[in-house]
Amino acid sequence: MSNDGRILQQRREPPKSPCQTEIELDRFSSLPGHIIDQILSQLSIRDAVRTSVLSTKWRFKWATLPNLVFDNHCISLTSQDQAVIKSKLVSIIDHVLLLHTGPVYKFRLSHRELVGVTDIDRWILHLSRSLIREFVLEIWKGQRYKLHSCLFSCQNLTHLELFNCLVRPPSTFHGFNNLKSLDLQHITMGQDVFEHLITSCPLLERLTLMNFDGFSHLNIDAPGLLFFDIGGVFDDVSFKNTFQLALVSIGLYAKDKISKRPGCSSNLLKFFAHLPHIRRLEIQSYFLKYLAVGDVPSKLPSPCVDLGYLSLRINFDDWEENKAALCLLRSSPNLQELEILARPEEVPTESFVSFWEGEHWSCMFDQLRLVKVSGISGTRLELGFISFLLLASPALERMTLKPASANGQLLMLKELLRFRRASVRAEIVYLDP
Repeated sequence: MSNDGRILQQRREPPKSPCQTEIELDRFSSLPGHIIDQILSQLSIRDAVRTSVLSTKWRFKWATLPNLVFDNHCISLTSQDQAVIKSKLVSIIDHVLLLHTGPVYKFRLSHRELVGVTDIDRWILHLSRSLIREFVLEIWKGQRYKLHSCLFSCQNLTHLELFNCLVRPPSTFHGFNNLKSLDLQHITMGQDVFEHLITSCPLLERLTLMNFDGFSHLNIDAPGLLFFDIGGVFDDVSFKNTFQLALVSIGLYAKDKISKRPGCSSNLLKFFAHLPHIRRLEIQSYFLKYLAVGDVPSKLPSPCVDLGYLSLRINFDDWEENKAALCLLRSSPNLQELEILARPEEVPTESFVSFWEGEHWSCMFDQLRLVKVSGISGTRLELGFISFLLLASPALERMTLKPASANGQLLMLKELLRFRRASVRAEIVYLDP
């Protein structure tokens, strides 16, 4: 036999005997229970059910999983027919809930083909008899799904997340006593329902509202609230008993909702009255325009001493928005990071000399280290603001600039090179649009 033949013969492995296969299966069976639970928790519900074939010990282990997630990975799509997909999804959820033993702490239903089927009522009724702590329901298609009243009896809930739902609690609902996180997106509810829901969750720490209807006055009364993220169309927003609130991101999507009434009080003062410990603030879309309604003070009565990050979307052609931005900057003595996104209007609201030029706005931002300015086109107002920041920031380390387009880039760069800087370490990073 040649040397090549001997090498091939040495590499060839004999087939496994039945005894060896049994030994390997016994290894799966001998795994500690907590290790099996850890493995199952990392699998999709479809793969978790498949582990039943590994051994007797594994057969119904999946049925004790406390966290059930039904998403795009829970079924294999062999058809694009929505009726077939719906039928398979409903069958899988029914099967899992029927065979499940023990408590269900987390239930997440989020499939891209899911519509508001009546089967969801049955599942919520089943879960309401368990100790459900986290409930996530995302209806990606069709009209709003009317949330089953049984959900409002789940007093162990700590996290509730709803997408494309109609929320009408029963008259017997007195709140979620243990709820800490509430995420509502593309939802419909009445004004009184919204206010009652917020005030009747005494432990609420995180609140997210996106694209809602049925209510337009956002009266937030939540003593334990730490995080607030909102984006939508609304008339007004006010805070009460929110002295712990630290992270706020807020965007108003329609400027026609902003009314300028003669002699009205300052929206800026009202907004910050109950936010003494805010650490991070993002003002998006047209919300700065809303804050600029009323008499804008030069500084807030109580400075935002904890504010370390500020993001502003601003129309530099609007005098009142510039005043509101300056008020916020002057009222943030410990600001370290600033992000500015220019929001040019098709038609400037008014024409005036550069707001940011001259010594009358002199002030220093001693802690400001990082600045990012995006969406600029090189107007006199924009460049005046950049020059103002460079002169007023002695600790500045980096300013990043990103124009809206390539038009006039060379002229803008020439202007930027001429600007004086209070910080000898400050570098200007210019990014392509």
